[in-house]
Amino acid sequence: MDWNEAGTAAIKTQSSAGSMKSYSEKTVKELREYFLSGDAFPTAAALSELERDTRIAVRRLAVLLKRRKLEYQRENQRLNQLLRYETELWAQGILFIAGVDEAGMAPLAGPVFAAAVILPRRYKLSGLDDSKKILNEGRREQLALQIKKDAVCWAVGRADEEEIDRINIYQSGLLAMRRAVEGLSRLPEYILVDARTIPHCPHPQKGIIHGDALSASIAAASIIAKTTRDAHMTEMDILYPGYGLAAHKGYPTPDHLRILKERGPLPIHRKTFAPVREALSFQPVQSELFR
Repeated sequence: MDWNEAGTAAIKTQSSAGSMKSYSEKTVKELREYFLSGDAFPTAAALSELERDTRIAVRRLAVLLKRRKLEYQRENQRLNQLLRYETELWAQGILFIAGVDEAGMAPLAGPVFAAAVILPRRYKLSGLDDSKKILNEGRREQLALQIKKDAVCWAVGRADEEEIDRINIYQSGLLAMRRAVEGLSRLPEYILVDARTIPHCPHPQKGIIHGDALSASIAAASIIAKTTRDAHMTEMDILYPGYGLAAHKGYPTPDHLRILKERGPLPIHRKTFAPVREALSFQPVQSELFR
């Protein structure tokens, strides 16, 4: 269930009046279609009537509806909490807040991507969270599409393998984030960044540790960055078959390490990363992710 700016916190209810004056006169199928077809919830009086129905299936429907309402309330509360940084800034009159995050720091191959997203005020999207917590790839894609559709604006930046090898992965992540911010069609008034701040960026900003799990704007950026990078690595899998890039996305999984040793590095491998250097019989340069 999704929320929009017009009705973010309100829980809709279905009245017991109107076409459903007497639930006892309706079949179980009719009741299920009526109560489960939309995003509204029955009133307390309607639930009470369903719970007193003589039919077991109708009483089970009442249990299901109560559970759905509770889940809705919990998700609404979670999303309110996810907006706490944005809410503080909105209260100060700062409306255009960009969330920024990156994806692809740990892989052995491919660029590092970053995204910057400005969400509408009081924006809520059911399921919005740190991309690492969303394990279903299809669900991540759905969320990314919805965020792109709803956002005031969004942009993606990247730093390629050559840049990663030249300036190191940490600096490359910052570079990708700066490029993402520079790509926004509207200048942000404030930037919320996951875990760090972006150098050479003229806008006021705040780095939030674990920001992708604490800020809706950063979470949205993490989803777009992750899905954009995953799509790129799937394209690389077509260009370089046999390395399993579509499956492991360049991360150092056991299969990836085995294939790397058997076949050797690709042009998109990060040659300063230890396993790649070892495959090339060189000494590692970036043996640690952050230096």
